[in-house]
Amino acid sequence: MTPLTVIRGDATSPQAKGPKVLAHLCNDVGGWGKGFVLAISRRWPEPERDYRDWHRRRAGNDFGLGAVRLVRVGGDTWVANMVGQRGTRTGSNGPPIRYDAVERCLTTLAEQAWKLGASVHMPRIGCGLAGGTWSRIEPIITRTLCARDIAVTVYDQG
Repeated sequence: MTPLTVIRGDATSPQAKGPKVLAHLCNDVGGWGKGFVLAISRRWPEPERDYRDWHRRRAGNDFGLGAVRLVRVGGDTWVANMVGQRGTRTGSNGPPIRYDAVERCLTTLAEQAWKLGASVHMPRIGCGLAGGTWSRIEPIITRTLCARDIAVTVYDQG
């Protein structure tokens, strides 16, 4: 098993050689405009464009909780749009994070990263606007990615 690495830095500037996937969580209502996605959009237009199109055409595709789309943003770099939030606000059903959907997303991502021979890079997914807790997210990352010997780096803003 490859240990999870946590470093200070910017997840949109992955610190690794070779193929890389930048993973982040999206909501299931087509909203893109707050949180980490803003940093992604400042760096690359393709992930937002793909997410909005994927949502707009959802009647005929797999868009929904637990779904993942890899969007190539450079020669050996992809962004994984992962649908792991129900809506965008905390309400009577609790925070938007859906841990079961995050687990399905990361399981799918593990398969895709393995095929690409890619390392995975991310902020502390699910712990910002989604309202999740790192104590619940970290074990999911360890189970789905690290246990498959996929190198994972988590970036904390410093």
